[in-house]
Formats: sequence, structure tokens, C-alpha cells
Amino acid sequence: MPPLYSWPPRPVATLRWIATGLLFPWGLLFIGLAVLSWNLLTPSMGQMRSLSPGWMALIWLRNATLLGLVAGGLHWWLYVRRVQGAGYKYNARWPSTDSRKFLWRNQVRDNVFWSLVSGCTVWSSYEALTMWMYANDRIPQVGWGSAPVYLSVMLLAVFFWATIHFYLNHRLLHWKPLYRAAHELHHRNTNTGPWTGISMHPLEHVIYFSLFLLWWVVPVHPVIVIMTGFYNGISPAVSHSGFDRVLLSGRARIAAGDQFHHLHHRYFEVNYGNTPTPIDRLFGTWHDGTPEAQEAMRSRRRAYQH
Repeated sequence: MPPLYSWPPRPVATLRWIATGLLFPWGLLFIGLAVLSWNLLTPSMGQMRSLSPGWMALIWLRNATLLGLVAGGLHWWLYVRRVQGAGYKYNARWPSTDSRKFLWRNQVRDNVFWSLVSGCTVWSSYEALTMWMYANDRIPQVGWGSAPVYLSVMLLAVFFWATIHFYLNHRLLHWKPLYRAAHELHHRNTNTGPWTGISMHPLEHVIYFSLFLLWWVVPVHPVIVIMTGFYNGISPAVSHSGFDRVLLSGRARIAAGDQFHHLHHRYFEVNYGNTPTPIDRLFGTWHDGTPEAQEAMRSRRRAYQH
């Protein structure tokens, strides 16, 4: 678990984890993209006062393009060029190209379709509706000049709010009726890739991206709203990449996939949340890949069967 939850407290280790584990490199990338998007790639508040398909489509195009650059870039590097072969790969198999589980019998094409057509549409709709309410003063916003410390804390809080929300909606989606109606589509991907991240049923997208609703009652700046979408919409491309590390050149490498969540895709009933907020530890569904955790999972299964 992160040192943030250690007792007695470990402040130096915690600050190091926030800087190098939580923020670098991907968290800083999403923050930077949010700032860039707000200043250069988002319609003006004047345009967003009415719910017009034109500016809403521009938000969809921006989100889809950035998702394509990250997910498509990782897929090209790891799966098309196969620069590092199977080095650091969780599963020795490669994406399926002939399976009835997927549209067109192709896992990658299936994942791209659900991510762009459904995922980006629902994500962009939540964002556009939030921006429309900002533009019409239906919800309050805070300027960076008036509350820089508060907004910096709220920006960091996105990482924790997203993981708490993910655990809650993920447990809901494993309820049998919802699992069969929606979440099963995502779990067809037992061997994940970058495009798997938000490859979900539309109903799951509505639930998954509902974390935007927090900002309808908690005042923040639009940059934080955009960052929320990027963290939930783009970061899953990294965590589902299927590789623990991405080799850049020589010995240079950066963290990529999330072994914690990979184990969920493999075993289904463990690791419903994420490590930044270890709720699974509280509810007995934590699996860290050790033989002890494997035996604990088997014991729970035997208990359910009886």
C-alpha cells in the first residue's frame, strides 16, 4: 500500500510517493493536457451558454484525439512495432484477432469502437453539460487567482476522488444483473491492451463517468473538470496497456500498466478499486499477487460455494 496510509506516519516517503508514484509521469501529463485544453482547445464561455451541437462536437473531437494519441501511441509502440517484445508483459498472449466475443471478431477494433463511439461520447457529454452550467452560472466556479492553494488541493484530490468513485461504481457493476447487462462487455478483455481502458457498454459509461457530478456541488475551476475527464478517460489506456513498463531507449523506461488491476481482469472478484485509495484492503478483496493473497482468494471462493 502507498506510504500515505502507514502508521506511524512516513511524511518523507509519502511526499516521494505523491511526486513519483502518483504524479510522475502520467499524472503530470494529464494535468498539463488539461491546462493546454482549457486555454487552447475549449470553446469560450460565451459559446457554451447554449447547448449547441457545434461546440459540443469540438469537445468530443478534442477528447477523442487525445485518447487516440495516448492509447494509439501505446498500441503502436507495444503491439504494432513490438519494440520490447513480451518484455514486462503481464500475459504472454497477444490481442485476439479471431474471436466471436468481439465485434468483427477482432479485439482491438472492438475496443476502439466502444472507446470512441460510446466512451468519448458519454465522457464529452458530461463535460459539456458541466461547462454549460458554468457558462450560465448555474454552478459556482473558483478562479486560480482567488484560491490557488484550495484549487491545487482539489486538483490533487481528483486522483483520490476518481479511485473512490471507481471502487463504488465497480462494485455496483459486479452486481449480477448489471454485470450481465453491461460490465460483461469490458470483462471480455481478460488480456487487456491500451484500447481496452474505456471499452465499455454505454450503460457502464454513464455510471463510470458520473464522477463529474461532484463538481456540480463542489466549486472548482474548469481546468479541474477537464482533468477529471482526462484521468478517467485517458489514464485507463495506460493502466490497461498490458505491460508493467514501457521501454523507451536503452535502459530508459516508464511505469505503464497496473498489475493490481490486471489481477482483477484475470480473477474478476479481487481488486475492485485502485491502490491510491486501498478500499479493497478494508473489505478483504485485496490481491497483491503473492501466494498468500492467492490462497485467501481461493478460501473465499470455497466459502461461497458452501
